Amino acid sequence: MSLATATKSETTKQFTTAMWWILAIILVAYVGFTASILGWIFAASATGAIGADGGPQLPAEGLSATLYSTATSVGYVFPLLIGTLMVTAEFRHKTLTPTFLATPRRGVALVAKIVVGVLLGVIYGIIGVVASVGPAAGFLAGFGLDTEITTPDAWALFGRMILAYVLWVLVGIGVGALIRNQVGAIVGVLVFTQFLEPVVRAGAAFVEGLADVTRYLPGAASDTLVGASLFAGATPGGAVESALEWWVGGVVLLGYAVVFLVLGYLTTWRRDVV
Repeated sequence: MSLATATKSETTKQFTTAMWWILAIILVAYVGFTASILGWIFAASATGAIGADGGPQLPAEGLSATLYSTATSVGYVFPLLIGTLMVTAEFRHKTLTPTFLATPRRGVALVAKIVVGVLLGVIYGIIGVVASVGPAAGFLAGFGLDTEITTPDAWALFGRMILAYVLWVLVGIGVGALIRNQVGAIVGVLVFTQFLEPVVRAGAAFVEGLADVTRYLPGAASDTLVGASLFAGATPGGAVESALEWWVGGVVLLGYAVVFLVLGYLTTWRRDVV
């Protein structure tokens, strides 16, 4: 089977199941709710509507970028999960056997997943951007703050956010190829992204020299790529404080994807499917 045929088959396989749109709905709800709550709090604080003595608590500069980055700051787990599920669901439901029978060249089957993963990453990225920008821009405008939504910097930010989603899907495919067990892979993803890395990154502020290491963690690299994050610095509304250029963050995140994909292909992906 050619790569084009394998990609067409993979596309049909992914978009005829409910998992991708169920996760997309949860993504919209989660990111939209978070962006709405933070949009109201941050915008109200920046204008002095709330806060001690009615004074501004947050600087308005950079606030829009921080709120818009909600999609990647808290929502990156969704493209990571869909990428993981693209592979582990096949092991769980034994659908990988007919896939390998139809496509004996397993590398072609994996590349087809990567191609479809890029498409899913773009779709999820657009959904995430809309889910965060819509409510955040609404609250900024409602409090009389500049949404900056028409500026080139904002659109560059949106593009980097979508790129981050694509890379997270590829990381997920690599994780799924490396860890066959679906439950184990999902638990591992959630523990690392929702607990382990956030704790380590928070602790880096109190340990000298640790920040030089944590900036190369996947989530930190994603924030560097995007250029804004809810977790950047001590003051919400600030840009990501990193010695790395945005493109270096992208290379680091791509590096994680490549390492997981290669290890998954050389180990689990080449084993017999039972």
